[in-house]
Amino acid sequence: MMKHAWNNYKRYAWGLNELKPLSKQGHSSSLFGSIKGATIVDALDTLFIMEMKDEFEEAKSWVEENLDFNVNAEVSVFEVNIRFVGGLLSAYYLSGEEIFREKAVELGIKLLPAFLTPSGIPWALLNLKSGIGRNWPWASGGSSILAEFGTLHLEFVHLSHLSGNPIFAEKVMNIRSVLNNLEKPQGLYPNYLNPSSGQWGQYHVSVGGLGDSFYEYLLKSWLMSDKTDQQAKEMYFDAVKAIETHLIRKSSRGLTYIAEWKGGLLEHKMGHLTCFAGGMFALGAEDAPKDRTQHYLKLGAEIARTCHESYNRTFVKLGPEAFRFDGGVEAIATRQNEKYYILRPEVVETYMYMWRLTHDPKYRKWAWEAVEALESHCRVDGGYSGLRDVYHRQNSYDDVQQSFFLAETLKYLYLIFSDDDLLPLKHWIFNTEAHLLPILCSSEKEVEVHE
Repeated sequence: MMKHAWNNYKRYAWGLNELKPLSKQGHSSSLFGSIKGATIVDALDTLFIMEMKDEFEEAKSWVEENLDFNVNAEVSVFEVNIRFVGGLLSAYYLSGEEIFREKAVELGIKLLPAFLTPSGIPWALLNLKSGIGRNWPWASGGSSILAEFGTLHLEFVHLSHLSGNPIFAEKVMNIRSVLNNLEKPQGLYPNYLNPSSGQWGQYHVSVGGLGDSFYEYLLKSWLMSDKTDQQAKEMYFDAVKAIETHLIRKSSRGLTYIAEWKGGLLEHKMGHLTCFAGGMFALGAEDAPKDRTQHYLKLGAEIARTCHESYNRTFVKLGPEAFRFDGGVEAIATRQNEKYYILRPEVVETYMYMWRLTHDPKYRKWAWEAVEALESHCRVDGGYSGLRDVYHRQNSYDDVQQSFFLAETLKYLYLIFSDDDLLPLKHWIFNTEAHLLPILCSSEKEVEVHE
């Protein structure tokens, strides 16, 4: 599958951001401004792990010769961080090739002006040449978004570690302290924070889009610090406690789901993006307070089951963008604009963690069902395409092979069917784009990462 996705990208869209597999041409998203090569950088570590050595070398050569951040264009700070900074860091840690470290640090420096706000909470969008930032016009009166500014921590700590420059870590630790000092409604973190006033915007809370990876990065900051970052651990478990109290519900037929909270009212909908949380709860289980390890493993398994149901209840056996628990339906998308599937990884990500942590064979079975569905419904001559409607008998392609399909979906699937000693969880953290970062061990327990 990786070869098919990569070879077609190479054939029809080499050097561009993504591939349109039906049109057989390049696809560019405004998220990356005029930076090129998102699929190349996103795929580097997957190519390395899968021992696709020739392809990895081709990708490395492209990065050396063509990856250019001197662009007069606005980029999404979040997307460029998780895909480009994360992809380069991971490639460096796996291969030891200096070019990847240099490029990661160069890009990190380019992103620093995003933090020039009164509160230090960064802008969502940044012009890499002028250093001028702004927020999405739709985001609650000029607010920054929790998932976006809360998903810089892992990469920026590693940028400081590799460059010897503390500024990167200082910027993300400041985000942490701003959040820690704010009053949280019911212990919950709203999705919007105004970077000028340093106060919350609308009281919307989600463990899916706009919120998701903030929670993931609290847990992973604790793990990545070799379990020394106590603040991250406390913030994570406090947040999870509030999520359990206010957002986690059971349907009438016994499916556990995570609702969204809007000013105190629950919307009984769960996004595909929210499905990562099963793996997160399970990954954090070992460090849970007061013998709640089994509780969190069980919660992870319940979320995994719900997300599997969202796949199972479609015609193509791949899940919709969002599914609902109201009006008599359970785990089904009821709105046309929520029925699409864009090759997303979150459900198989949770299967991967559940497999690694429990070795219950059903997770491999469910993962294989997803593989068969991708092959039956998303594979086309020119690569892999997302679908516009997962309930429709006729495949309605969206004609985009997302870079995260190579970075995440295929990597997580590969790891489910690999031995546990390939990238053991005790040595590696996955960023939210599935890029690998080593745990920063205290010196007496240093782990050699260039294996």
